[in-house]
Amino acid sequence: QVQLVESGGGLVQPGGSLRLSCAASGRFFSIYFMGWYRQAPGKQRELVATIDHGGSTNYADSVKGRFTISRDNAKNTVYLQMNGLKPEDTAVYYCSKGERPNYWGQGTQVTVSS
Repeated sequence: QVQLVESGGGLVQPGGSLRLSCAASGRFFSIYFMGWYRQAPGKQRELVATIDHGGSTNYADSVKGRFTISRDNAKNTVYLQMNGLKPEDTAVYYCSKGERPNYWGQGTQVTVSS
């Protein structure tokens, strides 16, 4: 059983930055495939970014150049640095484990508004 706990969401103005964190339980975090997804009101959950055990990353086109996913295996934590935030980035952001996610966090709200 793996538990994922997100933090770092909040209200930010357009153009601002936030860093989300996801702390994971488990002894084998370093080999986990991790990801961030988001779900806006009335929309389906969508992939934002992923990172594999080797540090290779993948991003949705809508966030490329603005968001950066990273991991700290010593802290069992994956991060999502979000810069240049736009109102359309407003969503609940979820941390996930697995290429076909089999574990999810509870989500953290990100609101981009002036």
